[in-house]
Parts: sequence; structure tokens; C-alpha cells
Amino acid sequence: MSFWRDRRFWRIATQVIAVILAITIVSILSVNVSRNLQRLGIQFGFDFLQQEASFDIGETPIAYKPTDDYSRALWVGLLNTLRVAVAGIILTTIMGIGAGIARLSDNWLVRNIALVYVEIFRNTPLLLQLLFWYSAVFLNLPNVNNKISLGGLIYLSQSGLEVLGIKFSSELAALLIGLVFYTGSFIAEIVRGGIQSVSRGQWEAARSLGLKPGLIMRLVIFPQALRVIIPPLTSQYLNLTKNSSLAIAIGYPDIYFVASTTFNQTGKAVEVMLLIMLTYLIFSLTISLVMNLFNRSVQIRER
Repeated sequence: MSFWRDRRFWRIATQVIAVILAITIVSILSVNVSRNLQRLGIQFGFDFLQQEASFDIGETPIAYKPTDDYSRALWVGLLNTLRVAVAGIILTTIMGIGAGIARLSDNWLVRNIALVYVEIFRNTPLLLQLLFWYSAVFLNLPNVNNKISLGGLIYLSQSGLEVLGIKFSSELAALLIGLVFYTGSFIAEIVRGGIQSVSRGQWEAARSLGLKPGLIMRLVIFPQALRVIIPPLTSQYLNLTKNSSLAIAIGYPDIYFVASTTFNQTGKAVEVMLLIMLTYLIFSLTISLVMNLFNRSVQIRER
């Protein structure tokens, strides 16, 4: 067979051509950016990272002071984004799975409460929800001396949220609540669709063995539904991580917030944008890698 009629040849050739085109486009863009910067008299480089930042950051998971350099400030913003992403993914998974299962509940009240939650939070803009939680909720709570107690485990005040002794600032709490409720509404529909994709015969077979509804869901139905749930679930995790950049609207100092301040002070627009793009790219690729490995582990292996 002639090589130009071989499918394997064309598959490899197409990939090689795609790589060459990508490299060519990036090279052209790099040359254009370099020429434009030279015309403006701006020197490309990351030397500014060693300069003194001279601005304060409200929340610092690591030691930081205004006399530190920009690289230290960006590390603080990076860690703030990372803790929002990790906490958000964990909490939104719990919220989404719970709401998704509730959507299929035999109890009319539970089923319709879940339906109302999904329809409201899925069909309103995330930015609007973040502003609501921050401006309309937390800023109108009592001060810390008159904080509201919920069962002695959760405390609410203008300064933020305290859960089991763990304190969250009002900005961080509003951001997490907004992201979790918003993304959880999408995950709820993904979970509902995944559960409904499992054949009815699996339910009937589990009932014939005398299993209770909770065990049927946990041991029989949900593990099979994961094969349908995980791919779109990965997209929602990616959306949550990237949507965390809206934190700038409520003053939470994530990587985008700190990078924007850095750009305004140094004028290094290209370098700062590259750092932001690289940060979110690494986050996205890491989440995709982990979820792809998890997806492979739940697939049915044919003999």
C-alpha cells in the first residue's frame, strides 16, 4: 500500500503539521510583540520581580510586608488562588452531589427545593451572586462583638465566617459561597444525568438483593454513573478555578488582583499577562491530568 493511502501516515502527518503551525503562530506573535515593545522604548524582561512591591495585601497565607519584592507578592496571590480552588472544588463537589441526588428524591419537598436551587443559581450571573453575598449579606451582618451563632459551630459577622474555629474573611467567605453555590448547581444536573443514565435493571437487581436505597445508590448506582459524570465534572472544576479571578470584584487578593496591582505600578503589561496565563494554564492542566487519571480508574475494563 502506498504511504499516502495509509491512515496511520495521515494521522501522524496531521499532528506534525498542527505542531508546526502552532510554533509558527507563536513565533510570529513573539516577534511582533518584541518589535512593538522596541518601538515604544520598553524593554522586555522580568527584572521587575526583584523590585520592592510597596503595597499591602489584606490576606497573606505566608509572611509578607510591603517592603518585599513583587515576586513575593505574586506568591501570596498565587497561594490565595490555590486555596480558593482547592476548597472550592471540595465544597462544590459535596454541594453538587447532594443536590443532584436530591433532584431524584422520592420526597416531593426535597426534590423541589433542589430544583429551585438549581434553577436560581444556574441562571443568574456569577458576578452578580458574588456581589450579593459580599455587599448584601456579609457587609450587613453585625460586627464581630455581636456575631451570629449557628448551633455554636458556625459564626457570622461583618469580619467574615468562622467554622469550627477556622476563620474566613468576608471576602474569602463570599467568594467561596458564590463559587460553590454557582458551580454546584451545574454539577447537580451533571450528577442527575449520570444517575439517570444507569439502566433501571440495576436498581431492580439491587432491590431484589434486599439492599436499602442508600446502599443501592452508594454501592451500585453511583459507581456506574461516575463514568458519565467525570468528563463534564472536569469542565466544571476548570470553570471554578478560572472563575475565581472574579475575586477582584469583591477585593479578595488572588493572583489576578495582585498581578493587576503589579502591572499598574510597573507598566509591565506583557510580562504580567504571561505570568497570569501561565498560572491558570498550570492549574487547568493539573486538574485535567488528575481527573483523567481518575476517569481511567472508573472505566469498565474489557477482557
